[in-house]
Amino acid sequence: MRRLGTGIGWRPEIADAVERMPGIDWVEAVAENVCPGHLPDSLLRLRERGVTVIPHGVSLGLGDAERPDAGRLAALAERAEALGSPLVTEHIAFVRAGGPLTASPRLEAGHLLPVPRTRDALDVLCENVRIAQDALPVPLAVENIAALIAWPGEVMTEGQFLYELADRTGVRLLIDVANLHTNHVNRGEDPAKALAELPLEAIAYVHVAGGFERDGVWHDSHAHPVPRPVLDILTDLASRVSPPGVLLERDENFPEPAELERELATIRAAVEAGGREGALARPSSTTGDHATTESVTGTGIGTRTANGIGTGVGTRAATGTGTRTGDGIGIATKTKTRTATATVDESAPTTSESAPTALDEATRQRLGLAQAALLSALVAGTPVPEGFDRVRLGVQARALAAKRADVVAKVAPELPLILGSGYRTAFIAYAQGHALHGGYRQDALDFAEETLLGGRLTEGRARRELRRWWLDRSAPAPRPKSRLGQMGRVGRTLIRR
Repeated sequence: MRRLGTGIGWRPEIADAVERMPGIDWVEAVAENVCPGHLPDSLLRLRERGVTVIPHGVSLGLGDAERPDAGRLAALAERAEALGSPLVTEHIAFVRAGGPLTASPRLEAGHLLPVPRTRDALDVLCENVRIAQDALPVPLAVENIAALIAWPGEVMTEGQFLYELADRTGVRLLIDVANLHTNHVNRGEDPAKALAELPLEAIAYVHVAGGFERDGVWHDSHAHPVPRPVLDILTDLASRVSPPGVLLERDENFPEPAELERELATIRAAVEAGGREGALARPSSTTGDHATTESVTGTGIGTRTANGIGTGVGTRAATGTGTRTGDGIGIATKTKTRTATATVDESAPTTSESAPTALDEATRQRLGLAQAALLSALVAGTPVPEGFDRVRLGVQARALAAKRADVVAKVAPELPLILGSGYRTAFIAYAQGHALHGGYRQDALDFAEETLLGGRLTEGRARRELRRWWLDRSAPAPRPKSRLGQMGRVGRTLIRR
C-alpha cells in the first residue's frame, strides 16, 4: 500500500474548500453517501489530480452476530472500484440485531455500538472479516470505535482484542486516536497501554477528530476542534511508529477553511513531535518491542507469517531493517538512505497455516441474543440487561435518539420547518419508544404518522401541512391496519378523480 500522507474527510459541505486546500494528499468519503455511477464532480477532480480517495463504510456491521450482507459488501466493493481506491475501511462495531437468528424483531441502532471483548464476539468478528475480505477487490482496514458503555464479562483489553483480530485475519487497522481518548474518559482505559499492545505493523492509517465533555461523559462529535489530549495520543502513537497516513475527520459545524488548515498543521506538528521522540528513544541498534516500527513507513516491504511474526525493510527518518521474533523482541539497524513511499508484499501469508474452521452457529446465536437485548434496551425501552451501567445506558439511549433526530432532519428537512422548535423534542420522545426500522426515510414517515395519530398536534396549520407531507411521500400501498394509510388511499383516490 502506498504511503498516504495527510488527509481530510471529504464532505459535500466542504468539497470546494478541500479542493483548494494545500497539502492534502488524500481524502476519505463516507461510502454510503457516494453513488458509483454518479460520482461527485469534486471527487472526480481530486482523483484527476492524483489525490487518493478511500471509501469509509459505516453500516456493514462487521460486529453483528449475523454474517455480513452480500448486497452491502457488493456495494462497498463497487465504490472501491469506482474510486480506484487502494483499500476500503469499516468499523469494529455492531449496528443491527434481532431477526431470524434470535427469533425476535430486527432492530437497527443507527449508530456504531461496541462489540463485547469476549471469545464469542472475537470468533464471530474474525469470520465476518474473512467474509468481507473475500468479497472486496482491495484490502480491508477496520477501525476501533468510541463507546459510552462497557459490556460486562469482557476478558480482553482493546489492544489485546485488536492484536488477536489482526493476527487471525491479517486485516489492517485504522486507529482512531480520538476514540482512544473517548474510551479513556468514558471507560477508564489507558490509551498508552492500548498503543503498547497494538500490532503496529498492521496500521493502515490514523483518524483524528474532536469532541466535547458533558457531565463526565466524552461525546465523539466530529463537530469540534481536536483537543490537546487527542493530539498527545497521536504524538505517542507517532513515537512508536510513523503512521502511513493521518486524516482529520469533521462531519458537522464546519469552520472556515483557514481554521481547518490550521488544525491540519497542528496535526502534522503532533506527528512530527512523535517522530522526534521516537528517534531519540531508539538508538541505531537496539533490541526491544519498538524495533519493528521502522518497517511501516517510507519505502518498505513487510510480510506477516502464519503466527503473526513480521519481518520488514523500511524507512522512517532513515532506512531501517527490522525483524520481529515470536516473543516480540526486535532487532533493527539503520543506514543513511531516505525514501518517500511504502509498499507491502500482498502475496505474503496473512492468516494461520491451517484454514479457519466453520464457526459454530450456537456462538452466533449467543452473541445475537446478547446484542438484541442491549439494542432493544437502547432503542425500544425494554429492561436494561444485567451487568450494564443503567445511567450510562440511559446516556447512550438519549444520544442515539438525538442522532436519529438530526439525521431525519437532514433526510426530511421539511419536518423541522413544519413543526418548528418542537420538532427535536417531539422526535426524541418518539424515538425512545419506537425502534428504527427500514432506514431513516421510513423513520421520518413513521414519526409523522405517529405524531398525527397520537394526537400530539391539534387541528391547525402544522397538522394540515404534516398530513399533506405524509400523504405526498407515503408508499403506494400503505401498511395494513394503519388508519393513516386508509386516509392516504382516500386522499389519493380523490386526487386521481
